[in-house]
Amino acid sequence: MSTASPSLPYGTLDLLVLRTLSGGPRHGYGILMLIHEASSHLLRIEEGSLYPALHRLETTALLKAEWAVSENNRRAKYYSLTAKGRRQLAEEERKWERVAEGVSRVLRFA
Repeated sequence: MSTASPSLPYGTLDLLVLRTLSGGPRHGYGILMLIHEASSHLLRIEEGSLYPALHRLETTALLKAEWAVSENNRRAKYYSLTAKGRRQLAEEERKWERVAEGVSRVLRFA
């Protein structure tokens, strides 16, 4: 059985990032690690995918970013949800649940 991470459907990374940040501010590496751990190591997001997504979410005002010192005493950019980001997260979660339910129904269809 393959141990490679499954490909994420388009738009899922944004949902995962928004959901991860709903628990409070995190730097990029912290976001990667939380997604990996929360998925029981099934999902591994590459930095080359995450940082453009963070930039896009910041540009669209769903996230805000501030520089701070990390737990390793290094300067890091910490991302947090804006009010607009929280509303978008709620909408994206509703959409995801509908898609997941639809796929589940098709898979059960005999």
